[in-house]
This record gives sequence, C-alpha cells and structure tokens, in this order.
Amino acid sequence: MLNRVLAILRKEFIQIRRDPRTLAVMFLIPIVQLLLLGYAATTDVDHIPTAVLDRDNTRQSRELIDAYRASGYFDIQFYVEREEELTRLIDSGAARAAIIVPAGYAADLARDHRAQIGVIIDGSDPNVANTALSAAASVGQAKGAEIVRQILHIDPEEQPGIEVRPRVWYNPELSSANFMIPGLIGTIMQLLTVFLTAMAVVREREHGTLEQLIVTPLRPGELIVGKLVPYVIIAFVDTLEILALGVWWFGVPIHGSIPLLLALAGLGLMTSLGLGLLISTVSNTQQEAMLLSYFIMLPSIFLSGFIFPRAAMPRVLQLLSYGVPLTYFLIIVRGIILKGIGLELLAPEVAVMAVFGVSILGLASLRFHKRLE
Repeated sequence: MLNRVLAILRKEFIQIRRDPRTLAVMFLIPIVQLLLLGYAATTDVDHIPTAVLDRDNTRQSRELIDAYRASGYFDIQFYVEREEELTRLIDSGAARAAIIVPAGYAADLARDHRAQIGVIIDGSDPNVANTALSAAASVGQAKGAEIVRQILHIDPEEQPGIEVRPRVWYNPELSSANFMIPGLIGTIMQLLTVFLTAMAVVREREHGTLEQLIVTPLRPGELIVGKLVPYVIIAFVDTLEILALGVWWFGVPIHGSIPLLLALAGLGLMTSLGLGLLISTVSNTQQEAMLLSYFIMLPSIFLSGFIFPRAAMPRVLQLLSYGVPLTYFLIIVRGIILKGIGLELLAPEVAVMAVFGVSILGLASLRFHKRLE
C-alpha cells in the first residue's frame, strides 16, 4: 500500500514540477495577494486631502490650521477664498474635507474665550468620513484646551471631572494590518488549497489520465491520499511563506505558539481539501471547477468576518456565517497571532473545525469513490 501511495505522490510532484504556471500559482500568487491586499484591505485613514477657507486670516486662525495639519490626518492642499471653490473641490473629489474659519474667530476667542469653526466632510466614503469626523473633534478639543491654558492660565487637567485612561490590548497601535494580515493568512491558504485541489483532479479527468489510474491496482483511498498529500505540503509551505512575509514586511507580531498555529492550520486544510475534492466530483472541466471554487469562496470571505465585522451584519447573515468554516479558522488564526491564546480558549472553534473537516472530507471521498466506480 505504501509503495502505491508513494508512486502516486511521485507522479503528482513530477506533474507539478513540469507545469511552471501551476508552480507560479502555488508559490508566487500568495505573496502577490498578501502584498496587494495587505496594503489595500486597510481601514487606517490619514493624510485626508483638505481645503481651507480662512476668512479671519489672523495669527490665531493660522495656528488652528497648523494644528489640524500637524495631526497627520488632514493634508492641507488647497486654500480658497470663496465657498464656491470649496464646493467644487469636494464635488470633484480633489478634497475630502474642508475647514472654514469664520471672520471674527480671533476676536471671539479674545472676548468670550469661545469660537466656532466649520468642518465639511465628504461622506461618500464612510471610512474616510468617520476618521475625519473623529479627528476633527479631537484636534478641536486639544486646541481648545491649549487656548484655555494660554488665556486663562488654567490647566484643564487640574479641574474637577472624570479622567478616562483607555488601554488597548493586543493591538495598541490600532493598526489594521495587525488585524488584516492574520485574516489574509487563513483566507489565502483556504482559497489556494480549494482551487488547486479541484483543478488537479479535474485536469486528470480532462487529460484522460484518471481512467488510466483507475485500471491500476490502486485503491480509491490510496489515489485520494496520493493526490491530496502534495497539496497539503505545498499549503504548509505557503503558510510559512505568508507568515514570514507578514512578520518581516508588515511587522505583524506573533504572540502565540507557531507549532499550535501550524497544527490547527492542518485542521483547516482538511476542510479546504475536502471542498476542493467535492468540487472536482461535480465538475467535468477545469473551467467549471474554477467557477465553483470562486462561487464557494467569495461568500465565505464576506461572511467570515475577514473584512466586515460579523456583529454589524443582519441577523440572517450572522446565522449563515456559522455555516462557513472560514469563520472559525479566522478566529483561531487571529486568536493565536494577536492574542497569544492557547488551545483551552480555542476549543469550541477547534471542535467545530474538526466536525467540518471530517464531514466535508468524508463526503467528498464518498463521492469521489462513486465517481471512480
């Protein structure tokens, strides 16, 4: 039995080595996807193109504008003299925010120690708008406290009140890369494994070599093992490759156990290999296999919490997300990498992943057996 399985393994590796396009997909595509999505799939927003309408044109108004520029969130690119110019800049998308300093700003500060300014925000992109909104309020509060200290010689921090000292665990910089990169590790690994497994089996059927394997003394189980093991090895290599790139290039810290992460990644591979094998049993051509792979994986990406938080989804979609294996795998990957938690806290997700893996791989093997018969 071992000799027959090793023969299939050797054949599969030879076939992979002779296909340079497949090799490129296996080892280069994960790197390209990680680099592209690692930069593109981010919610960190800064250097927002900003226009300024300064009707006061005093030292105080210029100090206020400098405070907004120094925050790093607002990139002051335009100075205008009329509201029509400001409207045109925002309508065209050249500016995403605008600061309006009314005439008499400095006089109001000197007289009442209170003045108003206007901030216009382009809400067509909610991520940019939310960042600009909170940053505008924060800069205004900080500048207001500084003015109180200068004019009244009162330190606001020494006045009665409630002082809030927030602490952020696991991702103190609130970097979206630290959240997205671990998710990309799980997503790319599963997508690539499903795709390659489905295509490899269907390719054998298209070329007529699957029938040649059937007439050999190979048993169906041996054929399945021989076909899948090479892609398991490649998937682990890709996982290490993505992990190394995430740490070295994006600076994502790994707080948990790498051996545990790899062991549970193997559990996740059971599901993706099963899905790939299952797709191969219902596909007659590589084109069908490719379309079915994307049809299954795209909803998984959107429902699993990879990009959009599941808590913000409608209740129906939240319920559907429980049927997506990637949901649990992302919890495992992010829990180990970001929080450094162990198996005792991940036991529920590991149990569900085991059920998914055994069930899907078992169903796929049964269908593959029948297809061979």
